[in-house]
Amino acid sequence: MQTASTVLMVEPIAFGYNSQTAENNYFQKEQKETDIQEKALQEFNNFADKLRKKGVNVITVKDTLNPHSPDSIFPNNWVSFHEDGTVALYPMFALNRRVERRPEILETIEKEGFKIDEVDDFSHFEHEEKYLEGTGSMIFDHDYKIAYGSVSLRLDEELFRKFCDKFNFTPVVFHSYQNVNDQRLPIYHTNVMMCVAEQFVVICLDCIDDEMEREKVQEVIKSTNKELIEISEDQLQQFAGNMLQVQNEEGTQFLVMSETAYKSLTKEQVERIEKHCEIIYADLNTIEVNGGGSARCMLAEVFLPKN
Repeated sequence: MQTASTVLMVEPIAFGYNSQTAENNYFQKEQKETDIQEKALQEFNNFADKLRKKGVNVITVKDTLNPHSPDSIFPNNWVSFHEDGTVALYPMFALNRRVERRPEILETIEKEGFKIDEVDDFSHFEHEEKYLEGTGSMIFDHDYKIAYGSVSLRLDEELFRKFCDKFNFTPVVFHSYQNVNDQRLPIYHTNVMMCVAEQFVVICLDCIDDEMEREKVQEVIKSTNKELIEISEDQLQQFAGNMLQVQNEEGTQFLVMSETAYKSLTKEQVERIEKHCEIIYADLNTIEVNGGGSARCMLAEVFLPKN
């Protein structure tokens, strides 16, 4: 199943700019206002409400002040929940993000009626300075058991291949870049440049500078018979690649994105997406600017079996 009907969201308690992640997340910009947390919480609640009104099951867990991480609003980087009952925990690049792996969050998921049979913990690779930041760094095509991964400091290729071998995904490895101050620098997470839905793929092919790698990615997408919807690098900078398809309990599907991303899309791109599913978008500007992540990063899909 490509789309989940349940998502985990972590409610911020002291959200803000994270200088540790800003080392290689070029989307982040520090705002000096004093009400960043207040604005982020408002955006978070509005976003969760929009999903719930469409029938998507949203499990929210409050962040903690101690331990504290300014990026806890992005849980998809440290955990993924799989339909065979396995939970994967991931090695994180930033020291202050490693405290986001809280066992009580897994307990909350179980209390919501989901079954966890095994926890597969990759976090020990942090000691080797090897990182794999969950569904930020990997994009899964669950139906075809394909995992797309753009190599960066937050996706170690060897570890990515090890994960794919363990979870029976075929790895598709490539390199993607963005313009930063007249330089081509690696994109920190694959999920800002591509999204795989059940019927289509949204991707910025212009970011894959190597022609052979670009052709290989296109061929793999074509082999899945999914419609390829291209976005520009300028649209990527507006978080148009950071989307996630979800569904409600009735099986109605939605493509979730931020208002910034939605406004960057052309009329034709919107029409092509809406052929397949309705779009849900929300204003996430404060979270995007300070956190360098958007709608997809805020959602950890729960594919676990029910008890």
